[in-house]
Amino acid sequence: MPLWSPSAGCRCWSPRRTGATGRCAKLIAPYLQSSGWNFGYTPSSGNWGRPGNFMSHGYDFGGYVTSTGVARPEYAEAQVLARVVEVWGARLALAVPGAADSEVSCDFPTSWEPAALDLPGGGRLVAVPHLGADPGTADVRGVRVAVAPGSCPLMAVDVPLRPWGSAATLTLASADLVAAADGVLVFSSDVPVTVVLDGTRTEIPVSGSGTVAGVTLVVLSSADAARLRSLDSDGAVHLADAPQQPDKAERTAVRAVRRRSDAAPEERAGLHVLPPALESLGVYRGRGAYRTTTDLTDVDALLLTGAADIVDLTVAGRTHPPIAAFGAARRIDVRNVTGRVAIEAVVEIWGHANFDDARLPALRLGALRGLGSLWKVLDTTDVSALWTVHGHWAGDPAPTRVLGGWSSTRVAAPLTYTRTVHARTPSALYLRGIVEPLRVCVDDGEPETVHTENPWVLLTAGTHQVSVTLPHHPSGPGLRAELLALDAVRDWSCAVQDDELLTAFAAAGSGHTEEVRLPLVLKPGEEAWLDVDLPASPDGYLVRLDATQVRVTGWAGGECLGRVWSGERPDFSGGDPDAFWVPPSWSGLTLLAQGIEGPGTPEVRTLWLGGPAD
Repeated sequence: MPLWSPSAGCRCWSPRRTGATGRCAKLIAPYLQSSGWNFGYTPSSGNWGRPGNFMSHGYDFGGYVTSTGVARPEYAEAQVLARVVEVWGARLALAVPGAADSEVSCDFPTSWEPAALDLPGGGRLVAVPHLGADPGTADVRGVRVAVAPGSCPLMAVDVPLRPWGSAATLTLASADLVAAADGVLVFSSDVPVTVVLDGTRTEIPVSGSGTVAGVTLVVLSSADAARLRSLDSDGAVHLADAPQQPDKAERTAVRAVRRRSDAAPEERAGLHVLPPALESLGVYRGRGAYRTTTDLTDVDALLLTGAADIVDLTVAGRTHPPIAAFGAARRIDVRNVTGRVAIEAVVEIWGHANFDDARLPALRLGALRGLGSLWKVLDTTDVSALWTVHGHWAGDPAPTRVLGGWSSTRVAAPLTYTRTVHARTPSALYLRGIVEPLRVCVDDGEPETVHTENPWVLLTAGTHQVSVTLPHHPSGPGLRAELLALDAVRDWSCAVQDDELLTAFAAAGSGHTEEVRLPLVLKPGEEAWLDVDLPASPDGYLVRLDATQVRVTGWAGGECLGRVWSGERPDFSGGDPDAFWVPPSWSGLTLLAQGIEGPGTPEVRTLWLGGPAD
């Protein structure tokens, strides 16, 4: 759930265009009732939509209320649903799923089988979802009724009205019942409502009323039903005032900022033979710096394994593009450097996993953050040949083939290739060309699933028996295997900046600043602390950046607002990843802009201030 939310939300079933509750009559709790914002370094890293993406600070999966407190049309739908739940009360809670009503036919797209609930005391509710965009009609037990597009009325069928002071039976009502009193029924609909009471049929227009069998029938539009507050015994309804929605404000451009001359301090975190996890250094939200020197003579590549979340790596003064591989191994080209060089890696935590996904190391629940391990690649050997084949009539002794090269007509049947691998140092086996997940077993260990997202297997120094089991895919691209001999980069000095340190520095201001007119051009790896005069607003601000190849963290009101990444970046999920939200009454704005390597020049051109409806 978001840390800042204009109202409460919950995780459950959403009623929009989904029909009745189906197999659950006990709980109706739509998700997402209200969107919100995760301030600070608190979003997650996860697998929303695909393995490996960042949750945006704006948490918005189509909530009834936007992240900035603006009601969407679904908000009124939810209010109508709440009235439906209230009016049916215990009867809805005690209802049981009923057999589909075979006497319902529609001239519009709908669900393949109408859902129904049998009510205690007699009668049922039949859901008739209209999944199209054009007006339509449904035939319910021989009665033709209008159904509004995009709606799903819970039609009452054969319901006794004794609880509401009438001896009549509601044979059919083609709209949602939203209120009832002795002898009065109120319906919500944006098309005329057909009601059959004790065999007498009538049609009530929207915003109209009528009386049948001594029962007063009232039809409200869905917009008015959402505002229904009370009902009198004579059929008079009382509505709340129409909600006032904020107007979309014209954006204001900010073209001048004050740049601080100083940078945020670091806290030393000791010397370490190998890079420690940030959590072991006391940083659960924030970032840390890892620094060392090493000899890269005759080294063409480095291999980074287990790093998360964002690694800004500088080797011999050259800043590389950010690495956000969620723990997967990444090769880094260092052919342009030689001799003893300085290495610095600044690792920032975006968030931790809130769903377990085995495909990437950092997506496992409990996975830690930090640099992981950095290795020098000493040499690379092609080990694609000399694999023995087991399965598919391979025979004994086992024939020898290239990896994935056995000929068989048994497509997709599992096949195992085995080979002895001599690793003179700690090594990495790279399986290039993986299409489907496969299983790798080293010596007598447990099989490991290897995916296209991370096609690497780390090996200790020594001689190993490696077995690869995969579905036979004769028309696939084929597999190649490389063995990389590794040597760990050692002797690291560490320094950290947790979220509290950074927030305190942002709030404290600076003794010396100079005014800078935008655009502000940065070098890759360069950082700039910027202060913006931002008066408090009763409505709040949405702050957007016109920028390329920068990652910006924002603070206001003594809180970290979140981060925006402009330019080439990983996938994001959730809400709007390109804006900061400054809540009402919060004043001042401080930004930490970081230039990042990639296509284009790191540059902040303009800040745009908008309102909550922007």
